[in-house]
Amino acid sequence: MMKKSISASKASLVLFLCQMISALDVPLDSKLLEELSQPPTITQQSPKDYIVDPRENIVIQCEAKGKPPPSFSWTRNGTHFDIDKDAQVTMKPNSGTLVINIMNGGKAEAYEGVYQCTARNERGAAISNNIVIRPSRSPLWTKEKLEPNHVREGDSLVLHCRPPVGLPPPIIFWMDNAFQRLPQSERVSQGLNGDLYFSNVQPEDTREDYICYARFNHTQTIQQKQPISVKVFSMDSLNDTIAANLSDTDIYGAKPVTERQPILLTPTGSTSTKVELRGNVLLLECIAAGLPTPVIRWIKEGGELPANRTFFENFKKTLKIIDVSEADSGNYKCIARNILGSAHHVISVTVKAAPYWITAPRNLVLSPGEDGTLICRANGNPKPNISWLANGVPIAIAPEDPSRKVDGDTIIFSHVQERSSAVYQCNASNEYGYLLANAFVNVLAEPPRILTPANKLYQVIADSPALLDCAYFGSPKPEIEWFKGVKGSILRGDEYVFHDNGTLEIPVAQKDSTGTYTCVARNELGKIQNEVRLEVKDPTMIIKQPEYKVIQRYGQVSFECIIKHDFTLLPTVIWLKDNDELPDDERFLVGKDNLTIMNVTDKDDGTYTCIVNTTLDSVSASAVLTVVAAPPTPAIIYARPNPPFDLELTGQLERSVELSWIPGDENNSPITNFVIEYEDGLHEPGVWHYQTEVPGTQTTVQLKLSPYVNYSFRVIAVNEIGRSQPSEPSEQYLTKSANPDENPSNVQGIGSEPDNLVITWESLKGFQSNGPGLQYKVSWRQKDVDDEWTSVIVANVSKYIVSGTPTFVPYEIKVQALNDLGYAPEPSEVIGHSGEDLPMVAPGNVQVHVINSTLAKVHWDPVPLKSVRGHLQGYKVYYWKVQSLSRRSRRHVEKKILTFRGNKTFGMLPGLEPFSSYKLNVRVVNGKGEGPASPDKVFKTPEGVPSSPSFLKITNPTLDSLTLEWGSPTHPNGVLTSYILKFQPINNTHELGPLVEIRIPANESSLILKNLNYSTRYKFYFNAQTSVGSGSQITEEAVTIMDEGKMAMASRQVDIATQGWFIGLMCAVALLILILLIVCFIRRNKGGKYPVKEKEDAHADPEIQPMKEDDGTFGEYSDAEDHKPLKKGSRTPSDRTVKKEDSDDSLVDYGEGVNGQFNEDGSFIGQYSGKKEKEPAEGNESSEAPSPVNAMNSFV
Repeated sequence: MMKKSISASKASLVLFLCQMISALDVPLDSKLLEELSQPPTITQQSPKDYIVDPRENIVIQCEAKGKPPPSFSWTRNGTHFDIDKDAQVTMKPNSGTLVINIMNGGKAEAYEGVYQCTARNERGAAISNNIVIRPSRSPLWTKEKLEPNHVREGDSLVLHCRPPVGLPPPIIFWMDNAFQRLPQSERVSQGLNGDLYFSNVQPEDTREDYICYARFNHTQTIQQKQPISVKVFSMDSLNDTIAANLSDTDIYGAKPVTERQPILLTPTGSTSTKVELRGNVLLLECIAAGLPTPVIRWIKEGGELPANRTFFENFKKTLKIIDVSEADSGNYKCIARNILGSAHHVISVTVKAAPYWITAPRNLVLSPGEDGTLICRANGNPKPNISWLANGVPIAIAPEDPSRKVDGDTIIFSHVQERSSAVYQCNASNEYGYLLANAFVNVLAEPPRILTPANKLYQVIADSPALLDCAYFGSPKPEIEWFKGVKGSILRGDEYVFHDNGTLEIPVAQKDSTGTYTCVARNELGKIQNEVRLEVKDPTMIIKQPEYKVIQRYGQVSFECIIKHDFTLLPTVIWLKDNDELPDDERFLVGKDNLTIMNVTDKDDGTYTCIVNTTLDSVSASAVLTVVAAPPTPAIIYARPNPPFDLELTGQLERSVELSWIPGDENNSPITNFVIEYEDGLHEPGVWHYQTEVPGTQTTVQLKLSPYVNYSFRVIAVNEIGRSQPSEPSEQYLTKSANPDENPSNVQGIGSEPDNLVITWESLKGFQSNGPGLQYKVSWRQKDVDDEWTSVIVANVSKYIVSGTPTFVPYEIKVQALNDLGYAPEPSEVIGHSGEDLPMVAPGNVQVHVINSTLAKVHWDPVPLKSVRGHLQGYKVYYWKVQSLSRRSRRHVEKKILTFRGNKTFGMLPGLEPFSSYKLNVRVVNGKGEGPASPDKVFKTPEGVPSSPSFLKITNPTLDSLTLEWGSPTHPNGVLTSYILKFQPINNTHELGPLVEIRIPANESSLILKNLNYSTRYKFYFNAQTSVGSGSQITEEAVTIMDEGKMAMASRQVDIATQGWFIGLMCAVALLILILLIVCFIRRNKGGKYPVKEKEDAHADPEIQPMKEDDGTFGEYSDAEDHKPLKKGSRTPSDRTVKKEDSDDSLVDYGEGVNGQFNEDGSFIGQYSGKKEKEPAEGNESSEAPSPVNAMNSFV
């Protein structure tokens, strides 16, 4: 048994390969297709489930093709349907389409049933699907008595709709008596079953006109339920009512509105199940009661919701997944939550599948004696059953065919004959549906035919490929051979390429390839040949190309372009200037082999190109012209020309007139051109417009005119110096009215709201109207939808708004001008779009790659363009710091935004803080705004080097020790591993001594340095370290205390010249002496005497204070500089605190409308900007007199 199975499978494989090799392809040649016999093929049929309007005729489509043309028959409910016996039923001529006449007394219900069409000819029979005909139904609402609903404020409420059962089911919506939709929100919303749910009622919910409507689209009817009344009692009104009915001694009072944790209104219980079919839309719903109003969240247990296919509707109460597959099966949990608690429900979803094709059977065209296979493979859940029919009859009871063998989903054909032609049907079915496919086996015995026209001429340029066609057909498939000449030998070798479709390719055709080629097609039924001709032409060449030229202004220049070409080809020569057409100027003369430019001007500067075209090839060559100034003539005075005069109009016609004039004096500079302007005295009197211009040698011009304009003309002469004054206006000429010649320009369609289309255009100017009564015909229709044009005629405006459009769909738009005499020509169509709405989908698969401690790269998947619902403008990345990983302290979250233009899927995030935790999400942006955010993505930056310690304070100086205190860095940027302290002594000449380094544990905040030298200044360098490295350092200086026995000696040895009070005293004395000298000089000039001694006694300097010798201290000296912070490097008291300046440096955010920008590759091109708040260093300012020790230290 095993050996037989193996043999059968090998045989199937061999036969399948034979089919792939020998099955015929029928060319799509209309004449050939008309001649070949072919079994029927169903080309058009009605849908399987066909719901019809009971008020209209029923049309059941069935169209088929075949040779000979097929005949048609029908079954109804499995039995033959004799249409000749029913006067209400007719079949269209040359078609199988049935028309059931309902409008003349028939009833649609009488024709309910299952219909199937059969198309038959002598080569087989094809069948349609089973078409189930059902008339639509829109029954009335059953009468019921509705009691008013009395509800306490804060309670939940459900208003039941219970619409009548229709076919198809109706669309439900709630409105009031004024036909206004009832507003819905997270608190009040409509469920999938049509009921109206209140999570908690409020006093404003009180009304008597809650009305449920059911719209039946097939019959275009709307049914209305009786109004429902709702009365909400608030706690205040309830207390007032109780108080009015109880005495003062009674205990009364309703409970206040109490908050409640969520409970689910639908679905009930903790679990439920749902089955959905593959490819359909899955809708899951959870509506909850509670106060405050609960918020709904959806998750999939053990997985994630599918990206780009998941949508939330009805304020997230409905989960919608489109195009579901078996992978979407699983448990979906909805969670309703408010501040008091939560409730949840688990829906177990199972996705089944109606049958779908893996490999549908394909038509087979075979020759007699050939082999082939029909394969029918389908899948589904549960797996479908495969059954075969032959000509519409189950294959088990169909007439036997010895060449046919059925092997499950495959039919194997061996040594077929012409009688084996038939149409086979494959039916794949399970409990959720079925698939039916027709595939014919057409066995043809046809002698060869060549479809390429006889004696077809092919022309190519030498050294290029030549392709000679020989399209053919025959059964069995003919063999193709090529010959050169009538009696030439068969073509073989590497210089030729033979294609499967019969084409002969000569990869490099030469002149000797010219000649007649014969294609021969032969099979066992015959032989045929066809001749084609090949001509190989010489290539076109430019043998003398244009050359670079430099010419003086007003000179003459010529470019040559001499060509050589095949004598049988007719070349055309085109000259271009700067890759555009030559100016329309008489100065440009195009000869046979050259281009000449007369009276060259500066604007003639540029690149000139000669292009030579033939029917087979094209060549070109270019050269540059440079125009330089001519040497000036000193004695000549140049000026603008005088205005033209004596304007005259002649040859007046409806659309043209001839204008002539006499030029004024050119004033030594030749007139280069005349500019003609016109005035429309009817529409814009006093406004002159440009009409045209002509060369300076021309004094007449034929002017084109527009209808319904009262023309006046004037002429302006132009030379190299400038423009003349305008001439006097000509006489007026009024043209007759006519239809508009043109339509409005710049027609656009852009929606301002999601449900409208704003059509705008640039109105015609007055003279363009061509007559009175200018209006516009505005037309529009939805693109790619088989709709008629909708049109409206509006007054002379430039905008029209179409309301009630779908969101962001393309429209074809045209705007046509018309006046009292008729319409303008048919306008061209433009494409516009209705209004945009916010995007529906968040970007998926957001990934973050951290590059270093301050830079990261973010990637995301683009959203489907259909979900953007507008013009895609880009993506926005929101990111913010959650916390520092070193201090675990949260701070105010400041979100930053980066905008990336276009359909970018990555970007850089600069300016991040090291060793921190960040979150980000991505949103798509269109012209309306931003879409939903992607789920927050968490990422962390690695450690960096720390900032400098926040302060360094040196206290408690002794003879041989100092105490150091410090603060940890404001930005540790990681886990501190240690502090590094370096210090060295400074001598009296400010030279630095040897450097000592100490490493201090990171958990220390103070240190006592011992064994120091007395009365010695030390400089300290202090910084923190992480595992990455050392941060910036802070420096400070301090002095140990001097030995008391040597204090007096040190005091006497102090250099007084370095003391601040002494310097101030000397400056004051110098200033006083300078003033006295100035006064003496003035008095001497006046002849008077100046008593210096008296003046000095009267104006003694109050700021000069004597030194107090008795106690060894100095008197106070006040100066504006005393209260300024010490500069870097100045001496400071030994007991001080230096606080590092805090920095608010932050990254300038990116994007239009935000704070920054990225270039196209996502790299950062913004700049950093920040503010630094300077704080005075502690200990650097003092209003007290210095101590003796500190005063002494200032001299060190």
